[in-house]
Amino acid sequence: MGAVAARRPVAVVTAVVLVLEAAGIVLLNWILSVFVDKQQMSMAGLKTHAMAAGAWIGGLVFGLYLLFCAYLALRCAIRDRAPGGFARVVLIGCAVIHGVVGAFTVGLVGWTAFIGAMVVLGLLIFTLLAYAPTTGTAEPAGGPESAGGPEPAATPTAP
Repeated sequence: MGAVAARRPVAVVTAVVLVLEAAGIVLLNWILSVFVDKQQMSMAGLKTHAMAAGAWIGGLVFGLYLLFCAYLALRCAIRDRAPGGFARVVLIGCAVIHGVVGAFTVGLVGWTAFIGAMVVLGLLIFTLLAYAPTTGTAEPAGGPESAGGPEPAATPTAP
């Protein structure tokens, strides 16, 4: 099965994984906000409620971003077309975020979390490359004159 034949199922798997990741991020940040609130934790004089609300809102915003990325990947699979300019930039941003998160998780959480982040990164990159925009015609590397066509006529110069 070639890359073109596998691109729809991989884009669907990417969307499903991103939805699951969004749910996990929101759940994790909700748990963090509960712990901060119950333990009356503060940092640098910040109020406990502000830290708990910040954790909850941050997780919700990131979860919504991941859901939007999942929607874009699913839309690619349904339409079997490359994402537009804005959608492509959003998916590339999501891939970059997963690369950075993977780099941090290997030191902070461990290799299992790193592998998970890299699997999602791989799915995103495969989806982006499988749905790469195509150009109309391919030109040889040397330009149109190396294609075997006629040489352009010399223009006369004035004396």
